[in-house]
Amino acid sequence: MEDLHEGGCVCGQVRYRTTGKPKRVSLCSCTWCTKRTGSALGVSVYFAEQDVEFLSGKLKSHRLTSDAGRWIESQFCENCGTALTWTLEFLPGHRGMAGGTFDPPTFWYEPERFVFMRSKPEWLSVPKGVDCFAGMPGSASE
Repeated sequence: MEDLHEGGCVCGQVRYRTTGKPKRVSLCSCTWCTKRTGSALGVSVYFAEQDVEFLSGKLKSHRLTSDAGRWIESQFCENCGTALTWTLEFLPGHRGMAGGTFDPPTFWYEPERFVFMRSKPEWLSVPKGVDCFAGMPGSASE
């Protein structure tokens, strides 16, 4: 049986489904993730693009340059503004999904790595076994 998980935005207009296991699960404290989530970190769950299906609603897009100097194309609900998904210049063929938007709210994937540790608050503990990087691995910000 395939792993199928659904999620969506705060207002419920945008719904999505992912298929299979994620390719990567990251925690991140870069400026973009902290601003996007309004929190100390973002939880990013990456799937192959063909493993993400949008079931309803409309998304708006915004492109910016990240702390690592690469583009991020963020997509969010045009009605409520929930940031749901993004694509990254340095991870072609994959789509990031906001970890907190999966159903039910208690559903989480285990993190594999934490990037932009240099921006992490002192009070935030990282679980053992998570690979940690000061910046983005493989970039000048590492």
